[in-house]
Amino acid sequence: MTVETLVRLLRESAGEDEAVQLDGDILDVTFESLGYDSLALFNTVGAIEREYDLEIPEETAGGAKTPADLLNVVNRALTGTS
Repeated sequence: MTVETLVRLLRESAGEDEAVQLDGDILDVTFESLGYDSLALFNTVGAIEREYDLEIPEETAGGAKTPADLLNVVNRALTGTS
């Protein structure tokens, strides 16, 4: 999954804080700083699971603090590696 796909799913699942620009370099910015709380991430992970037909354990997804972290989790799940 790419960062562009993640940004699209974040916007679709949880909206976008007008004070935050998601089109920039956000990989290492915390979700909290981007305006996303745990419920927003839960909804986004659900959208990722549906779009990619994956099952991501809640404790694994919950450990993702940045978009880079979440992309690593998703891409490992897509390739079947841990």
